[in-house]
Amino acid sequence: MFKKTKDEEKAKEEFLESKIDLSSPVEETKNEIETIVGPSVEIEGDFSSKGNMVVQGIVAGNVKTIKDLRVEEGAKILASVKAANAKISGEISGNVKIKETLELTASAIVVGDVEASMLIVEGGAVLHGKCSMPGAHVGAGKNAKPTKVTARTRTRQTTPDVDQEIEGATVAA
Repeated sequence: MFKKTKDEEKAKEEFLESKIDLSSPVEETKNEIETIVGPSVEIEGDFSSKGNMVVQGIVAGNVKTIKDLRVEEGAKILASVKAANAKISGEISGNVKIKETLELTASAIVVGDVEASMLIVEGGAVLHGKCSMPGAHVGAGKNAKPTKVTARTRTRQTTPDVDQEIEGATVAA
């Protein structure tokens, strides 16, 4: 019914190429993004998708996808988040439950509890809440037991280093 012009297709292609970082463990390709919440968009209410999502604007409600989520710098989510994988560069005020890999970049701010099988935190990221890593065990093999690990973190603020316990974290030997 609606046919896209070649200029519209080219503009979409250029936008997607300029925004996607394929070096991340949370891999996305331009053809797999189903939903983009643009920087000028503000959504109130729960938001659900079965495909990959990119949030550049503000979502004041729960965000859920069975695939990957990327929250870009300047974006805000003001509620709980659930996804298979996520790369966070913006702000989330709510609990975050990720089935596989959660990556917090240097500009990320998360205020809420976090659950992920694998957690990657860049220096400068802010995480204020409990962290759990279900399924992650110290050592290798099926007989490995969960344990508590003390991790040393530094926030972007001028506070001293903080020791925190991460229950079930995987320790590399």
